[in-house]
Amino acid sequence: MSKMSWALLVVLAAGNILLVATTPRQKAWDILQTGAAEKSVEKRSEAIHALGLLPHNNRAKEMAEEALDDSKPEVRAAAATALGDMQSRSSIRKLTETLSDRDPAVVLAAAHSLLALRDHAAYSVYYAVLTGQRKAGEGVFADERKMVQDPKKLAEFGVETGLGFVPFGGIGMSAVKILTKDDSSRVRAAAARILAKDPDPESRDALVEALSDRSWVVRVAALEAIASRGNPRLLVDVEASMDDAKDAVQYTAAAAVIRLSGARSSPALQSRLARQVSTR
Repeated sequence: MSKMSWALLVVLAAGNILLVATTPRQKAWDILQTGAAEKSVEKRSEAIHALGLLPHNNRAKEMAEEALDDSKPEVRAAAATALGDMQSRSSIRKLTETLSDRDPAVVLAAAHSLLALRDHAAYSVYYAVLTGQRKAGEGVFADERKMVQDPKKLAEFGVETGLGFVPFGGIGMSAVKILTKDDSSRVRAAAARILAKDPDPESRDALVEALSDRSWVVRVAALEAIASRGNPRLLVDVEASMDDAKDAVQYTAAAAVIRLSGARSSPALQSRLARQVSTR
């Protein structure tokens, strides 16, 4: 065999080794990019959702951010979810802008991701879900009325975006869909639990108001959230719930009263409350 033939074989062998080494990764990106460009809404959504498995990857982040402008809400919601899953803090601004999306399902997905990224803008959405109105001076939903005044729609959005799962971690998706088919109470209960960590006094007041909600599920969630906040000044609001007609509410209220009563004597808590008052 001539020297030229040997040289050609060496070059081909090296090319094959390089091809084997790079093809799987390139093939993977080709699959995702092809999926993200599919005409099928379902395929685009699934491809974009999968990007959430790629934290600290600029290429994946850029694809997901671009999908926030997709014409279909299913894809935009998948993009918002993916950015939260990949913990893309540099996408917070875009996710915050998405809170003004015209589709409430997209708004909930963006809020869920902002919550995962520890951005307080998310609480505005959950406040609106619980109370049926915005916080003073804030715009949340482009189509807010449809979202917060139609229980069936709210329940559907909650299931689709995972909001309905928040207080029911051990329950299956099919069961949640049945429970929330025509009832928004479990979605509003989830919102109440999330507001437990919102330091805004408006959320505190909303939770107190929710103690009189028509749904006992929401009343229980509000009590749990108030107990978690650990503010003994809300003790008087909680005490009345110990006479609630629903046993579950009575039990939760009793536990909340004990917890908040104990919090009264906590020096650390008193110091924190004093700081909160001084900064208002």
